[in-house]
Amino acid sequence: MDEINFQAANDEYKKGNIEASLSMLDTYVQSSPNDSKAYFLLGTINHHKGLIGKAIKSFSKVLEIEPAHTDAAICLSVIYNDIGKYDEAKKIFERANERVKSKNTINQVDDLHINKKFSFKHFELAEMYFTYGRFEEAMFEYNKSSILDPDNLDIRIKIAKVYSKRGFVGKAIDELKRLKNESPAYLPARIALGVIYYGNGNILEAQLEWEKVIAKEPNNSEAQMYMNLSKAAKETNFKH
Repeated sequence: MDEINFQAANDEYKKGNIEASLSMLDTYVQSSPNDSKAYFLLGTINHHKGLIGKAIKSFSKVLEIEPAHTDAAICLSVIYNDIGKYDEAKKIFERANERVKSKNTINQVDDLHINKKFSFKHFELAEMYFTYGRFEEAMFEYNKSSILDPDNLDIRIKIAKVYSKRGFVGKAIDELKRLKNESPAYLPARIALGVIYYGNGNILEAQLEWEKVIAKEPNNSEAQMYMNLSKAAKETNFKH
């Protein structure tokens, strides 16, 4: 009966009947206080409704019942991060991360799914560090993110940007050259490489990269914009 009650609440949630689902779950957990699925759904609903205190309580209860519940740990860490409790967020995230590392990798699909979630969390932290000019810490987090999700090539561009911000332009160029050679179809690498070339006065090299992008993708507005800007700047300099 309990499972049917939870399933009914879950079905209401999937239909978009949030209040009905919430009411059913509140009743259900009174009689089944050890069902981590119910508390996780409660936490998800409360978070979406902006009821942060209740969401924290629900996700914490999930971890009390099931300490290895990675999704709950990530959700709780994200909430603490959002409300400025960075130390608490970091502690929860690191504990969850350690559990994932120490776990036997039996289910490869599940591992990939979890790795992507952790990659996103590291990426979020890196973005925050980057915003505040803490480039060394940003680099550390971007690298972790890239290792966990090597298919996300955007992270490699971020790594190159950090190199550039720290004054290591040569390393930034090397990173982007490797990326475009490894993934020739990934055009953002050429665009970013052109931007770095242009910023360092290598106008012809920059235009060459953008031309190659436009040749492969004629409607690429970003490459066209940079190309037009570089030509306009060149004409202005020539006139002066």
